[in-house]
Amino acid sequence: MIKRPPYLSIAILSASAMSYEILLMRLFSIIQWHHFAYMVIALALLGYGISGSLLYLLQTRVDRYYQWIYPASILLFALTSLGAFLVAQSLTFNIEELFWDYRQIVNLVLIFLLLALPFMFTASAICMTFMVCPGKKAATVYAVDLLGAGIGAIAIIIVMYLLMPEKILTVISLGGVCAVAVAIWELKLSFKRPLLVTLVVVTTMLIGSSPYISLTYSPYKGLMQTLQIQGTRIIDQRATPLGQLTLVASDEIPLRHAPGLSLTNSIEPLNQLGLFTDADNLTAITQYPESVKSLRYLDHTTSALAYHLQKPSKLLVIGSGTGSDLLQAQYHQVQSIDALELNPQVIELLNNDYKKFAGDVYHNPQTEVHIAEARDFLSNTHNMYDMIQIALIDSANASSSGLYALNESYLYTLEAMQLYLSRLSPNGYLSITRWIKLPPRDTLKLFATAHQALESLRLDDIDKRMVLIRNWQTSTLLIKNGSFSEHELDLVEQFCNARLFDQAYTHRLTEDQSNRYNLLSEPLFYQTSQQIITHQTDTLIDEYKFNLRPATDDRPYFHHFFKWSSFFEAIKLRGKGGMPLIEWGYIILVLTLGVTAILSAVFILLPLSFTTHGTPASDSAISQWHVLFYFFGIGVAFLFIEIATIQKFLLFLHHPIYAISITLSTFLVFAGLGSLTSEWLANMYTHRPIVILATTAIAFLSIGYLYLLDPLFIELAILTMEMKMLISILLISPLAFFMGMPFPLAISSLKQQASNLIPWAWGINGYASVISAGTATLIAIHFGFTVVILSAVILYVSIMAVFPRNVPLKPLRTTRT
Repeated sequence: MIKRPPYLSIAILSASAMSYEILLMRLFSIIQWHHFAYMVIALALLGYGISGSLLYLLQTRVDRYYQWIYPASILLFALTSLGAFLVAQSLTFNIEELFWDYRQIVNLVLIFLLLALPFMFTASAICMTFMVCPGKKAATVYAVDLLGAGIGAIAIIIVMYLLMPEKILTVISLGGVCAVAVAIWELKLSFKRPLLVTLVVVTTMLIGSSPYISLTYSPYKGLMQTLQIQGTRIIDQRATPLGQLTLVASDEIPLRHAPGLSLTNSIEPLNQLGLFTDADNLTAITQYPESVKSLRYLDHTTSALAYHLQKPSKLLVIGSGTGSDLLQAQYHQVQSIDALELNPQVIELLNNDYKKFAGDVYHNPQTEVHIAEARDFLSNTHNMYDMIQIALIDSANASSSGLYALNESYLYTLEAMQLYLSRLSPNGYLSITRWIKLPPRDTLKLFATAHQALESLRLDDIDKRMVLIRNWQTSTLLIKNGSFSEHELDLVEQFCNARLFDQAYTHRLTEDQSNRYNLLSEPLFYQTSQQIITHQTDTLIDEYKFNLRPATDDRPYFHHFFKWSSFFEAIKLRGKGGMPLIEWGYIILVLTLGVTAILSAVFILLPLSFTTHGTPASDSAISQWHVLFYFFGIGVAFLFIEIATIQKFLLFLHHPIYAISITLSTFLVFAGLGSLTSEWLANMYTHRPIVILATTAIAFLSIGYLYLLDPLFIELAILTMEMKMLISILLISPLAFFMGMPFPLAISSLKQQASNLIPWAWGINGYASVISAGTATLIAIHFGFTVVILSAVILYVSIMAVFPRNVPLKPLRTTRT
């Protein structure tokens, strides 16, 4: 037993571990894809669960040697946070080889275990402190842990603006070394000089190795494939939390990027530099022309259709990026353009560092640049537009393989469509261009979403308000604030015939006119759009091989097309080219959940099921069944509410970096304050009434927010971002405050009555947390975030009945020693 826990080193360690977790999400987005972020969360929680099992088995040694094991665990975090990642990224993993190469599953398991190590050592240090500190200090330890993690969540965002991601690995390792030094001071260890010399050596090694650390990108990412072209080279690279930008030039073979360019085009595209975001998502910085006539090739893409129906006086381009859509608008002599771009670094590249090459694509009298998210901007403007254009904003390769399946996008939801339509002037057009997938899915889901949005607005002649065209690579959907006239449809037909594009839908189109140039075995685009227009959408959704159900703000997974029936059919056809039909993002989520659940069972539940060390401290033991359900329930419920709240506030703050950092840090800091308050209340009341108060408050606040936040966000949409951040903190803090109470109160109760069960409870809570991240996402994909929140509320209410307290013991398959 120690008199005073090492609070400061715990805070530094927790901040470093949280920073490492967020950094890993960015690193895997760069070297792999976005969906691996779910794997990182599961890995962190897996490490926390494994630590409980180890300490449960070794608790007598922990009591005896805590002062040495504690700083050793922190030092191991410092070493493995860098070393484990470097080894893990050297292991190749390709999801598409999974079903014929067993080495892929072996590598995946090894990656999981390697990256779980830093979190295991972090959790071990914190859990063993719970085990040896006085019972009344447990809540303070938990509070310091959460407060440190909250600081880390904010700090890593700031550091990401200053350093490249691979360099931050060294900074986090040094943070672990700093925590060791503070722990040595706090614990007043003997032999300080040899220990500090060891830390100096480790620090020197970490700093010395930093220049040699580099990222190993997946060979299937667009950047790596482009660098295979002779003469290509990286000329610039920079990073922020929004993404890592890599600029590529080619000295021998010219880079040309013009998605969906007509096969009849005879105009050579201008010189370009390739710009990759997170080593994928290729866009091009085009050399500014001396004459707009040189931009004529941009008129040979499907996205140019709306300009041939009428010349817009006021245009909004969503996702203006490197400016191709702006150049297209300049070619058509549009006089007023609002350009929206979320990443200010892209604008900085074009306006400053590469202005000589990019020219005045942004800096001209016709164009006004807004660093803003589309829905946030449209909610705060009273402007009406003759045309709103949504550009291609994702990678063709990743899109076609389903790697965006887990990417929450509020750009293509039903509510987003309603907002876009409300900002169109009379007879204005909404133009959305997407990549073509075969068999068709993206385009059809977009068409179904647009049709449902028009229906929800109760407009007349919906079938006459939509036009869909396609070519070999892209499709463009036009939605008009009014009915398309016969003259306009004649112009659509002329535009398509001149460029060998196919009409997929107009209200006068016949089947024999729809599949002329880019031939498919069947006119699927025409047939499915007809089903949607004729109100057979439900039948289509049930029978089609891919999920075409429109995305909503409650289920913002536009890119989720997965169906199990199609998956098994594709597996049967894997020797005949069936693998590309699989939506791999969803499979990776399921695979991650399955692997982590199995590893958790092996490394957490199995050891805990067969071995019990020590005996309860009181004559009447605490029910292990109660401990099991209580800590499992709060482990799942806490993560469910945290994940769902981040999604809710993403709609308010719009910017993903703001939403994640504000929500996560507020949750951690105020949960820590709730933990401290619970310790104060426990001096006046018994633990169980406090838990009942906390869980009741959590239930009321969660359900209240579920129904009140959306209309509140609409009313507050006009506020500045600074005010939105402040209001977000004020709204989240009460919920987080009460959510910080149930865990430390139960730990304190165990400390007083059955301290041997603390690591067991820690492990159970870790196991629940491991499976909760993936489970919450699966529930959200299929049922929505509302169901995620309601499930968490039910769990929180149910734990009131099983708070750990003295009852006759009912053994849980254990062997008493």
